Amino acid sequence: MNLSNLKPAAGSTKTKKRIGRGPGSGRGGTSTRGHKGAQSRSGHSRKIGFEGGQMPLQRRVPKVGFKNLNRVEYVGVNLDVLQGLVDKFKLSAIDFDTLTSHGLVGKKDLVKILGRGELTAKVEVKAHAFSNTAQQAIEAAGGSIVKL
Repeated sequence: MNLSNLKPAAGSTKTKKRIGRGPGSGRGGTSTRGHKGAQSRSGHSRKIGFEGGQMPLQRRVPKVGFKNLNRVEYVGVNLDVLQGLVDKFKLSAIDFDTLTSHGLVGKKDLVKILGRGELTAKVEVKAHAFSNTAQQAIEAAGGSIVKL
């Protein structure tokens, strides 16, 4: 066996449907597009969600609630996670770069420190926002907060 006598496996390839090659081909005339109508015309493109005139799904389904375009999304990081970082890496300050380097937040995220768990270490924490319980717990442990 060499490159000159390689063939695909039997049944793995099909011949292409050649349309618009005259009436003798069986696919001439309308070239498998049918008679008239939008889909027979060149340049036709169907709108996204079009269902043949039936009321489309996105219009049938009831709309609920309100989406605020100006909502600010924060990624929450709890005190027990901060305590785990301090214990594992012996940190005295936790900032945004520390959290991103350990994979807790993305580089485009906004960080909010939340109050679940306990913080016993004296740590300076830098983040975009703090919950009241987290702020009190950090200051009670002798640490400080800095809002970015």
